[in-house]
Amino acid sequence: MNAERPRRVVVTSPWTRAGRRSRSYPIVREIDEQSEVGALYMRSLMRTQLRLGLLVVLLVCGPLAALPVLFTLLPPAKTVLVLGLPLPWLVLGFAVYPVVVLVGCYYVWRVERTEREFADLVEQS
Repeated sequence: MNAERPRRVVVTSPWTRAGRRSRSYPIVREIDEQSEVGALYMRSLMRTQLRLGLLVVLLVCGPLAALPVLFTLLPPAKTVLVLGLPLPWLVLGFAVYPVVVLVGCYYVWRVERTEREFADLVEQS
């Protein structure tokens, strides 16, 4: 005899996301009480911000510090005139500031995003 298998039924929930069990000890409280877990979260945030700050310093200060070296190694570059102005003046006067502003905007965007993600993480607990 060939017994028929029962038909499979898919059970779904009307909710798209199941409710999360709330923690009895939220992260905010851990941070406020300066416990080990709270300190771990804060160190993580501070490490992320430090890495971002060092990246910005390298992106801005590295090329700026290299400019005098470049102009020293290439003396003819000092005498090149563009629109009647020496090339070093043009580079320092017009090329540096847009880079500094763009890197500054990137830094602010990343810091705000990092803090928003941290706040979301803390609120979800």
